[in-house]
Amino acid sequence: MSTQKASPRSMVTLLSLLVATRLTAADEVSSGILAEKPAHEAPEQESLMDLAEKTQNPVPDQIKLQFQHYFNFGVGPDDVMQYQENVIPTIPFKLTDAWNLVTRTTMPIINQPSKGPGMESAFGLGDINPQFYVVPREHGAFLWGLGPTFTLPTATASLLGSGKWSAGPGAVLVLMQGPWVVGTRVNNQWSFAGWRDHEVNQLWLQPFIHYNFTNGWYLATLPTYSANWTASSGDVWTVPVGGGVGKHVRFGKGVSFDFQIQSFYNVDKPTGAADWQLFFEIQMLFPKWK
Repeated sequence: MSTQKASPRSMVTLLSLLVATRLTAADEVSSGILAEKPAHEAPEQESLMDLAEKTQNPVPDQIKLQFQHYFNFGVGPDDVMQYQENVIPTIPFKLTDAWNLVTRTTMPIINQPSKGPGMESAFGLGDINPQFYVVPREHGAFLWGLGPTFTLPTATASLLGSGKWSAGPGAVLVLMQGPWVVGTRVNNQWSFAGWRDHEVNQLWLQPFIHYNFTNGWYLATLPTYSANWTASSGDVWTVPVGGGVGKHVRFGKGVSFDFQIQSFYNVDKPTGAADWQLFFEIQMLFPKWK
């Protein structure tokens, strides 16, 4: 029996519009402040390399909005393509003069075709994943953040989510030295409530390496490793290998944009998981305001 549910795209669009409203207001305030300053007091414009490095930092002191597109090829017996779009607003809040709270919320939209004869298909919103990091406001080349991460059972179809409430600790480590931005994000979550029979105990690890050029181009690798500790032997790890290129562009003095494309091959994966993946991302970086 099916029930009427809100369109997943409309739910994500609404959340994105709420974020965009705040971003637009902040942009107008920032533009007004800059307009009121005499020409000799105008701040120096950041280089494309500096802006690119800010988008590569998972816990920046500026708002950014990411649209990640994952094309997963070779899924299931019929080698179908699964598609997932992640909408990710990252918003920093000042806690004290020494600390920021950076929120990062992943809202996935998933198209899961039938993997084989007699297998179901689904399209809709997946489980939303809010993350919270306490980050020092003042730092040198090395930056870190710690905090909780959660998975909410918001999926609009059983195929698209875990059916569990989960939580666990998360951490971010970033080294920004010269043209290099290197680091990792990691968390492990355990389920504590929900309607599915299985339990969740899963590690998520995303190391990243970026090498930036002065014209806004960069080389990058951003694989996502995962380990399902409750799976049978041989189906625990997903280990992709690959990389790609990106470019940061700026239009005027307001919002700047970052584009990147990468591909990955899974050297280890659970039975029926994708053989390889194409990743494309568009990022919007908004001006800082006080």
